[in-house]
Amino acid sequence: MPVPAMPTPATPQLSVVVHGPNTQDRLTALLASLSAHPHPEVEVIVAAVGAWAQETARAHAPEMPVLPLPDGTDDATARSAGAARASGRWLHFVHAKDGLPAGAPRTVAERTADLPDEVDVLLFDHVGSTWETSGLPSEDGPLLARAGRAAHPLDDIARTALRITPLLGNRALRTTFWRAHEHRLTTPDEPFAAYAALLLADHIAALNQVAYEHHELRPESLPPVTPEERYALIDRYETLLALARNRAPATPTAGTAPPPTVLYDVMVRDCLRTFARTAMPEPVAREFFRRAAEAAVRQRPPEHRRPAGPEGFRRALLEENAYTRYRAFQAANRARRAAKSAVRTRGRRVAAALGDHHYRAALSRPVNPNLAVFAAYWNRGVACNPAAIAAKLTELAPQIHPVWVVTPENAPLLPPHTDHVIPGTRRYREVLATAKYLVNNVNYPNAVVKRPDAVHLQTHHGTPLKRMGVDQMEFPAAAKGLDFQALLARIDKWDYSVSANSHSTRMWERAYPSRFVSLDHGYPRNDVFYSATAADIRAVRDRLGIPPTHRAILYAPTHRDYEAGWTPRLDLATFADQLGEDTVLLVRGHYFYDGTQSPLTALRRTGRIIDVSAYDPVEDLSLAADALVTDYSSIMFDYANLDRPIVIYADDWETYRSTRGVYFDLMAEPPGQVARTQRELTEILSTEAWHDESAAKARAAFRRRFCEYDDGRAAERVVRRVFLGESEDALPPVIPLEERTPAPSPREAV
Repeated sequence: MPVPAMPTPATPQLSVVVHGPNTQDRLTALLASLSAHPHPEVEVIVAAVGAWAQETARAHAPEMPVLPLPDGTDDATARSAGAARASGRWLHFVHAKDGLPAGAPRTVAERTADLPDEVDVLLFDHVGSTWETSGLPSEDGPLLARAGRAAHPLDDIARTALRITPLLGNRALRTTFWRAHEHRLTTPDEPFAAYAALLLADHIAALNQVAYEHHELRPESLPPVTPEERYALIDRYETLLALARNRAPATPTAGTAPPPTVLYDVMVRDCLRTFARTAMPEPVAREFFRRAAEAAVRQRPPEHRRPAGPEGFRRALLEENAYTRYRAFQAANRARRAAKSAVRTRGRRVAAALGDHHYRAALSRPVNPNLAVFAAYWNRGVACNPAAIAAKLTELAPQIHPVWVVTPENAPLLPPHTDHVIPGTRRYREVLATAKYLVNNVNYPNAVVKRPDAVHLQTHHGTPLKRMGVDQMEFPAAAKGLDFQALLARIDKWDYSVSANSHSTRMWERAYPSRFVSLDHGYPRNDVFYSATAADIRAVRDRLGIPPTHRAILYAPTHRDYEAGWTPRLDLATFADQLGEDTVLLVRGHYFYDGTQSPLTALRRTGRIIDVSAYDPVEDLSLAADALVTDYSSIMFDYANLDRPIVIYADDWETYRSTRGVYFDLMAEPPGQVARTQRELTEILSTEAWHDESAAKARAAFRRRFCEYDDGRAAERVVRRVFLGESEDALPPVIPLEERTPAPSPREAV
């Protein structure tokens, strides 16, 4: 159902001018986003170039005024036409191929409303996207943070403002300023207009938040760049430098650099980077270098000093128009880097050669049908689905010998008498080379060979809410340089993939496209939720120090890919205090204060908060807890098997969803109550809301969907199917949800 448009005031704060053709149908998503997040202080005008853009605008944003423009209308003309129809106090030009994060117009409108009248330009951050990926952070964030929130004349912040990526989309212009200088700013050369706006502005302000998405089209989809378009880069800067020198002189502030000096540095850097990184025919490259050299000499400010080091040498060669020497310098640098890389590579190869020889020799031996290798969580130890399968294997097929792969630091934590190998050792290679069965909840290293008569069992370690596998391609904050070709090679080794529900089966097949067989048998690690007794639960709570009469709440947040480090999302001291003395918080997360004196120390001493970040297995914590509080962690899917209350604390859902990517809308299909603020969370847990009828109803629907195959016999089904070779028809059938009996709750256990 479309969201109704909010009434637009007579004079809105911000006019968003969407302009241009519907290139590669990107206009559709942009208009859908704007329609879904209207704001009373924002108007949207669509200067639609061409019939397709006009049809798209009328179909996807009928509430927005559409200004039809003929095919071939350039961007400058389209911008001016849209601005002429605008009534807002500020203008934000958004190209039809680009995007706006949810809520961005509101953010810009609110910031501009706080600015004094002398501010003409507001700069803000952006993310980039290409034909391959999206959400790439810009380099502008630190510069914008340095500028702060105060208004500045350009002369005071030239080093910052003139180094911001030159886009019209990452700045808003005061409408009166635009109209006063429209003749200077109306040009198809967008970077020129972006720089000129700063040079003409009275004062400039900054907003250190992402409010734009710049999409870079695949070069092969665009017309080839002509030589004259290459040379135009140099002409752009010479014109801008003339504009910078004609500005009214300002009294210099100590430590600042005048705009012409900063802009000259930007020009030389941009010319050298373009020359070095752009493939040009030899005659074009020579002419580009010659023109850039002349401009570097002609425009150099009297007070300018070359930087030291290689950058200074490059600039000296440019000013001398030493094309041949510059090319030789480039070649020498490439050779030097290649030589250093070769030395490092050779060292690694020598170190690995002996081990590789042992592994290849072991691959020539017969596969041992009674040897199984297990690993979990990148060799942390006996845990998760592999641990439950290994335990059941010992019961049903004792002739198969399990060996665990574990890191040296985790080896001392293994259960007694656990046979194990350390990665990199000779026995490790022999075991991996000769084992019939290889079981893991992640992937084995790329170098592990898939032998034809070996069996690779992928158990996974959660139900996917967030995007996984190849579905992460669109979310670089999550992928972080993941080698997708190597990933595909690893999943091609899988014979079986364990699944807890139909949703997981479909998502694994989508995220990991290969020929493996899906085992819709349930997650073995969740069997304990149906086999644990009241005595087991009392024992776990005793080990954790939870009084029998106290309510225990497990707080288990997930990791954010877009955060450099872990940021506590709750004031746990206040939270625990407000929940009262009869509530114990089991907090499973990162260390809170990095060893410094913590305000939680006193609470820990009273037993009202227990740091269980290092406690394993996590299933014990679930059994001990009366309720779970989490955000987007897959623990919610496992905990739902216990049919106990779950509360979602989603203070940053929109950011998480847009940055990490998700498979379904958790806010629309939660397992219980949802809190968006700490106050809401405290209120839910301080009243009956955490386990009321509406929470139970939501949990029941969630369990039907995500606890589909978890009935307490998953490990048995996996062992019989994979290790004993029994057919699907011979396996224990999945018990219907309504006939299952989860482990007793802590209150029932008392």
